[in-house]
Amino acid sequence: MRALSRTPLLLLLTGIVCASMILPAAVSLSEGEYHDARSFFYAAIVGLVLTVLIAIAQATRRHNRNASRQLLALMTAFIVLPAVMAVPFHEAVRTTSFLNAFFEMVSSFTTTGATLFDAPRLSSAEHLWRAQVGWLGGLLMWVAAAAILAPLTLGGFEITARGEPGQSVDAGATLRDLSDPAERLSVTARMLVPIYCGLTLALWIMLMIAGDPPLLAVSHAMSTMATSGISPLSAPLRAPSGIAGEMIVFCFLFFALSRLTFSGDTGASYRPGLREDPEFRMGLALVIVVPALLFLRHWIAAFDVGEEQNLLQGLRALWGGIFTALSFLSTTGFVSADWAEARSWSGLETPGLMLMGLAIIGGGVATTAGGVKLLRIYALFLAGKRELERLVHPHSVGHSGVMARRMRRQGAFIAWVFFMMFAMSIAAFSLVFSLFGLDFENAMTVTIAGLTNCGPLLRAAAEMPVDLAGLSGGAKLTFAAAMVLGRLELLAIIVLLTPGLWRD
Repeated sequence: MRALSRTPLLLLLTGIVCASMILPAAVSLSEGEYHDARSFFYAAIVGLVLTVLIAIAQATRRHNRNASRQLLALMTAFIVLPAVMAVPFHEAVRTTSFLNAFFEMVSSFTTTGATLFDAPRLSSAEHLWRAQVGWLGGLLMWVAAAAILAPLTLGGFEITARGEPGQSVDAGATLRDLSDPAERLSVTARMLVPIYCGLTLALWIMLMIAGDPPLLAVSHAMSTMATSGISPLSAPLRAPSGIAGEMIVFCFLFFALSRLTFSGDTGASYRPGLREDPEFRMGLALVIVVPALLFLRHWIAAFDVGEEQNLLQGLRALWGGIFTALSFLSTTGFVSADWAEARSWSGLETPGLMLMGLAIIGGGVATTAGGVKLLRIYALFLAGKRELERLVHPHSVGHSGVMARRMRRQGAFIAWVFFMMFAMSIAAFSLVFSLFGLDFENAMTVTIAGLTNCGPLLRAAAEMPVDLAGLSGGAKLTFAAAMVLGRLELLAIIVLLTPGLWRD
């Protein structure tokens, strides 16, 4: 274990990725797909041998293990590791370019879930590998949030911490006494890996009991926990498990609304419990209010087409709205099989702009969800509420304690800065995509899908699904850059490139 703790983070992650290739190799072998089995097995063996040789070669070297270096390793992992993952995938598919394979792995590893391939084109092992890569990316973010981002007050922790982004002041109370970043990573991994694996296993078993085949169930279980939205099916939740499977997945999507649903390993703010957690409460409110408004909109429209008495279809439309709203708020992107019922019931189009808005809001801090994050939205809400109170009572004194005052002032300021940077990123990437020939609507949809790590927006939010396979190589690399930027967040990259900016 001490030898592993001395191994650089990027090298350690490479070894884990190479070892994980054994699973799709075994699946291919069991199904008689010998070419796929050789592709994954040979890549695993070569990767592991090279990783071990490099680890031995640098074992006697001293490594700088400050938090900034760990953040740099994390950013590098989202660029280098997809290239390693693309090697067996490219060799197994055989009919695609390495650029397409690299794009597919970036999309999976950042838990975006956008794909260039139609479902029938890929084998079972290749579908499993996509879901598995997304699952590993989600696990990496769970661990990195507590071990790397929280001590640096990044990734949303800057809203409630006393220090500025990039400064290690009071984040990560549980890990505060661990000065060695490698030790923090080790402790955090021992805490979170069993939880993550256990939840995935439980969801897998439940989906199989509901009627899904084992491979389909494990793919959907991995994609739900990682919020990647990856599925072996063309229509993900038109699975044999039906509405029972949707209800099971729905329950597990709540883990993307707040880190308190599965762990209390970060102490960037005092939170008395899940019931009082602002992220979880705001997420629940959005999941209730948005589908309710959509349901009322369709209910009124149903009178025009004479379907107001079809209560069963109305209830199915309501369930489809609730499930899809939570799915896109968590940036998973699964669409309920009953989502189309709203359109057929009322005759109205289902608004894609609403789905994009939910994805931009995103899930909880330090979860696998993307987007702006609920805690930042809550800080802006508190600041706005306080300003409205001051309009009525200019000399009033704010209350709700020290933490609320921190969030209304410094927290809201940093949240606004992040939101403005997010908006400028949308404008910049939209402009770049327009230069590659995309029209305004598609450029905006592709940009938001990349920056929020919600790839299913491409087929659910756009009037006409965006053809990713038809994009040029430059557009695909730009989209890959947007996905990595959305996963790591622009604020963390700015702090990494200019660490003195926030310390002046």
